[in-house]
Amino acid sequence: MVARPPALSAATAERFGPVRTGGRDGVPNDRNKLHGSVVEFFEAEILSGKLRIGERLPAEAEIARTFKVSTRTIREALQILETKGLLRRRHGERANVVRDDVGEFLGSLALTVKQLFSSEPRYLLQLMDVRRIIELDVVGRLAGAGGLVNEEVERALAGMRDAIEADDASRFTTYDAEFHLGLVHSVSNEILNVLYENLYGLILEVIRVSSRVPNKPLNVAYAEHAEIYRLIRCREAEGARAAMVRHLEGSAGYLRVALGNGKIVRKGRK
Repeated sequence: MVARPPALSAATAERFGPVRTGGRDGVPNDRNKLHGSVVEFFEAEILSGKLRIGERLPAEAEIARTFKVSTRTIREALQILETKGLLRRRHGERANVVRDDVGEFLGSLALTVKQLFSSEPRYLLQLMDVRRIIELDVVGRLAGAGGLVNEEVERALAGMRDAIEADDASRFTTYDAEFHLGLVHSVSNEILNVLYENLYGLILEVIRVSSRVPNKPLNVAYAEHAEIYRLIRCREAEGARAAMVRHLEGSAGYLRVALGNGKIVRKGRK
């Protein structure tokens, strides 16, 4: 028997209506904010148990109508939820809710950390320290183990190039985060994957906040990622670590500037 998808009530649509109202000609004013709100809603529903393991979400078009956003926005939201280990998607099927014991614990932990960020943005800088601890070890391991990375990394680099061509900073930040996630996945450590995936939404937010400081051109940011990739492929472990240190320290510097500008922080938290 096929499970009936959970209905999205009118109350839910009303609750999220104000932030999902489109701009001129129905185009959302800030798609990042829109799909972020969809992610937050379904994440809370899953973590609270209102959406149970094995249940299927409604079709993308139905969710889009309820939240008054495009199906592209919904697909981006579902991709993030899948990356965080909360959903599984297969071609031609509706997204399916999935959890496991480790994922449930870390998902709850990530939600707690996210609540801390909402009340005290300086915790974002501490997340940068966590990233440094994880990602320096990751690039060192990858370079020392033959320089092999999975296809996610190469797709992310290609996506960044396309975003530069389109002058689309929003898309660039998404692929920026996917590049780092792909590196972590390349290590093939399931516990590390679950941990990083549950931090992924927070890391993406850090990158977006940092990107609001318009001092670094996209092509320079791309070059940093491409150099990290090159050094890993060339099996230069120390060089890859050094390149990652420079990249993350630069990002932390932009983040400090963004956090020092109250208007930027409030904008990021609407």
